Amino acid sequence: MIFKTPDNARISVKKSPLHGKGLFAQDFIPEGAILGTIKGIRTNKNGMYTLWVTEDRPIRMLCKFKYINHSDDPNVVLYDTMEVCALRDIFPGDEILHDYESGDWEESEEYEDEFTHIFDNASSN
Repeated sequence: MIFKTPDNARISVKKSPLHGKGLFAQDFIPEGAILGTIKGIRTNKNGMYTLWVTEDRPIRMLCKFKYINHSDDPNVVLYDTMEVCALRDIFPGDEILHDYESGDWEESEEYEDEFTHIFDNASSN
């Protein structure tokens, strides 16, 4: 499977040396580039493709970003707007990695509204 970022860089799902499948850059992705936005639905269950936005806010990921594996040396970060952003330059062949433990989520009223909008309307996108 090949996908494109908003800047037309190609990313693909392939077998990962770290765990199962992974997401890999096919083109150069510069530091600061937005790779896309997480899509998902609220869930009450933990699972392979569950992202815990907060301790009581799990979502089941329904997009290509569910294949991002964990690393203590990540090259992407997940913003509270659910955008995936490159922390540094990512080169063709690099696996796209996120530090699952780094999520310090702000629960402001603005964030709460954004979270509700993104995930309550995900099935209509």
